[in-house]
Amino acid sequence: MLLTIRSLTKTFPGTKALDAVDFDLAAGEVHALLGENGAGKSTLIKCLTGAYARDEGTITLDGAPISPRSTSEAQEVGIGTVYQEVNLLPNLTVAQNLTFGREPTRFGMVNARAQRRMAEEMLEGYGLEIDVTRDLSAYSVAIRQIVAIARAVALSGKVLILDEPTASLDAREVETLFNVVRDLRDKGLGIVFVSHFLDQVFELTDRVTVLRNGCKVTTENTADLDRVRLIEHMLGHALEDDLVGHGKTHTDTTRPELLKFENFGRRGHIDPFDLSVAKGEVIGLAGLLGSGRTESAELMFGVEHAQSGHASDDTGAIELTSPRAAIAAGFGFAPEERKEDGIVADLSIRENIALALQARRGWARPIPRAEQLRIANEYIERLDIRTSGPEKAIGDLSGGNQQKVVLARWLAMNPRFLILDEPTRGIDVGAHAEILRLIQQVTEEGMSILVISSELDELIAVADRVIVVRDRRHVAELTGAEIQTDAIVRAIAAPEAEARA
Repeated sequence: MLLTIRSLTKTFPGTKALDAVDFDLAAGEVHALLGENGAGKSTLIKCLTGAYARDEGTITLDGAPISPRSTSEAQEVGIGTVYQEVNLLPNLTVAQNLTFGREPTRFGMVNARAQRRMAEEMLEGYGLEIDVTRDLSAYSVAIRQIVAIARAVALSGKVLILDEPTASLDAREVETLFNVVRDLRDKGLGIVFVSHFLDQVFELTDRVTVLRNGCKVTTENTADLDRVRLIEHMLGHALEDDLVGHGKTHTDTTRPELLKFENFGRRGHIDPFDLSVAKGEVIGLAGLLGSGRTESAELMFGVEHAQSGHASDDTGAIELTSPRAAIAAGFGFAPEERKEDGIVADLSIRENIALALQARRGWARPIPRAEQLRIANEYIERLDIRTSGPEKAIGDLSGGNQQKVVLARWLAMNPRFLILDEPTRGIDVGAHAEILRLIQQVTEEGMSILVISSELDELIAVADRVIVVRDRRHVAELTGAEIQTDAIVRAIAAPEAEARA
């Protein structure tokens, strides 16, 4: 084996990110590394490339033990990495990026002619005919990816790690990149391919390793791997373990339509989709991490501007050009990353709850402090937020209580359409049950909710409909008794040809 990892272990305070993980990479193979959020993929890559120091375990390359203490040391021993966000300098030329840190010089100055020649030689065999004297920013994301690969291969030359390299590419650009990867594989490189696009995994890779909760689940030849079994490995949920059974059987098909999204999409973000939302309906979005669930939500809330289609209600078109416009239209959005995108940690519970309502009113009309306190105390009691009082900093609360404050913020605004992205992730069992009960309560009062969740049982319990998202497109819709674990998993796993049939 070119690369061998044995019993790799990495622990952070309160979390074992990697638990005695084994991984092998052969020369001349493309090996997929798969897993959901928190599986341990990023930690493994960072330990391999010297960004993290491992706690236990061994790594050998070409039979020799290695312990890189930085990414530059990893490159020196033969390991290069290319990320989704290309880690090059767009304000420099292609040639400058390719030769950065090892520029040819003459009389103590950079020899521009030799630098250009060196860059052109590095790009030979990659199928690119570009002007290396132009700034990198002048070229597409796909070309930047190939330039980054060329630099990584030139600096390392043994192992190439591709971390979500196709996330921002269209189908033609993906094929161009894959041709480059196949050529490098045929030249003997070992390539680790991290992706959430399963069709691409089956098209490109030779073997697959799945991680879940910091542990290795399986390594199998891609050609021998069934798609449904792969999804089960990633989710940790076998079809025969369907404990919940059917979805909600009380779906009211006579409810009036509240919203309609038609041909709604953005290139490189989410393919155009159609979606109607009834008053008081719960719609679930199911799919693997990176499938396009959050991207759909961001488009509907105006975080990203739709390039096609339109949204409407019973009065006509709705402009969703920004979150402010979405809030004005009566939309709310509780994001997945509550610590980064949902809360302002240094502000009080009162201030955090008042944020959305204040944004809708406009900052020229501040909500009186007494009114903020009244609202905060109402939701502290209603949602059972465990705190000493409304003036406590939200950053001092537990994860579950922080999530309740984020929900309180949007409930105080009384939106007609509320988007909840992983509303129960990282919270305790009690808070989890309370949030599910809250979803049921507010929908009975007429609010419509879109729930994004990796927990299939959660979607089965609350959703009137489940939309399955895969490879940045909406591929299936399940209703009523159709909402079962096996049906969701099979829709997530279905091959591309079947999905389009």
